[in-house]
Amino acid sequence: MQTMPETLAALLAAHMLADFLLQNHWMVAHKPRPVALAAHGGVVLATACACLGQISLPLVLLALLHIGIDLVKAGAGHKGLLPFVLEQAAHLASLVALATLSPDLWAQGIWASLPQMPALLTLSGGALACTRAGGYLIALFMTRWVADAGEGLPQGGQTIGYLERGLIFLFILTGNPDGIGFLIAAKSILRFGTVKDDRKVSEYVIIGTLASFGWAIVTASATKSLLAALPPLGILPAAP
Repeated sequence: MQTMPETLAALLAAHMLADFLLQNHWMVAHKPRPVALAAHGGVVLATACACLGQISLPLVLLALLHIGIDLVKAGAGHKGLLPFVLEQAAHLASLVALATLSPDLWAQGIWASLPQMPALLTLSGGALACTRAGGYLIALFMTRWVADAGEGLPQGGQTIGYLERGLIFLFILTGNPDGIGFLIAAKSILRFGTVKDDRKVSEYVIIGTLASFGWAIVTASATKSLLAALPPLGILPAAP
């Protein structure tokens, strides 16, 4: 029996864990160095093996390809939004290719007997994509305007972004998208007194909010679509 959606769900969760939760600042800062690349590659392999419940040659090759993609980006010396998007697109393409070429990886792993496991991995990976990956993406997108944003609490904006995207993720996954409107209204009221007299700050907040909300809606919707192709978890509303 082919289990391509389950395989893809596990690979996506492993990637989100390796790139956006377990990759520390030292790995990022020293990425061109072999020791940092090897450390990150080890994390990539470990998370893939853990999520698929096996150690196999395809997963080793995936880790090597991941290192190769990172090495190309690091060697090019380019930073910013576009290199980040291209890098992640290459990683995503490699995951889809592996799930397509080896759809039975999930069925061969030790978690195959747990029907709820793919949905749990999908929720975990989707939540990380929505919050952590979204944080990197939005920060890079907003870089050109950050000088006009004014001072705030240390990492305050980042924390607000995590919370609002996390709430939107929950609203959509639980079948309550109307909650997004409430969240927009609440944020507008709370921010009004701060930004009403400063056009630059006001526009900065609006752009950042729309980007953050948009990313959360896209990733939550994608997560919901993948969940619809998997055995039901039993705690979320059935997909229409």
